[in-house]
Amino acid sequence: MSNHLRIGSRLQDALLPTRKHRQSSPWLASLALLSGLCAAPIEATAGGASEMDHESYAAARTRMVEQQLLSDWRAIRDRAVLQAMATVPRHEFVPAELRPYAYDDRPLPIGYSQTISQPYVVAFMTEQLAPKMTDRVLEIGTGSGYQAAILSALVKEVYSIEIVEPLARRAGNDLARLGYGNVRLRHGDGYQGWPEAAPFDAIIVTCAPDHVPQPLLDQLKDGGRMIIPVGGSGDQRLFLLRKRGDRLEQEAVLPVRFVPMTGSAANSGR
Repeated sequence: MSNHLRIGSRLQDALLPTRKHRQSSPWLASLALLSGLCAAPIEATAGGASEMDHESYAAARTRMVEQQLLSDWRAIRDRAVLQAMATVPRHEFVPAELRPYAYDDRPLPIGYSQTISQPYVVAFMTEQLAPKMTDRVLEIGTGSGYQAAILSALVKEVYSIEIVEPLARRAGNDLARLGYGNVRLRHGDGYQGWPEAAPFDAIIVTCAPDHVPQPLLDQLKDGGRMIIPVGGSGDQRLFLLRKRGDRLEQEAVLPVRFVPMTGSAANSGR
């Protein structure tokens, strides 16, 4: 059986450097995003669905990219991001009984009241971060480890922090088993960042505080980028931040719904 991913014609076209793409409407993209975020996660059941084989997972992954990420309403266009999404085995990062649903257009539960984000959210946040192969990236909220695996293919080093110890342990084992050797993971409070490894070229936050943590801003390089959801459960916005000397440029890019940041974030004021 071949280990190479079969890439559908639409995905193959998207990876060609000469292809020109129509700009999508941010409003339509927002509606598309929210429609997926508001879908209730599938609950894990004891029986689960029947396990799929390697080729079936590969086909599901190709459909995910073609139908969800390349749709006109969503329009993920970064070729490197699309390639990473088409390559990383998302089903390896979800509970075994939910693997047949791994490539669906929805979040899935991973235990401990946490979820793996829907594929579009992962791709969108990664694309907004504009990762480079020379980057050192900090991720706050490892969760399943899937986002770290996507970044692993796009940057030099990934430093990832997870506050739920069993999730950190499981994600670390999965990332090591699958060969993502440039990801460093630890259990800890993401609000405080990873100061001994700072500064970082980019920071991605996958849980929502009610304000941007100052320690993370301090650990971002001048010229660095941060993508972070901010707000309460009923009113969150995804912000793209750029550090320019003493100035912080910010742009609200999408309405979102993430689990809240816990730990120090729950007790920190502005």
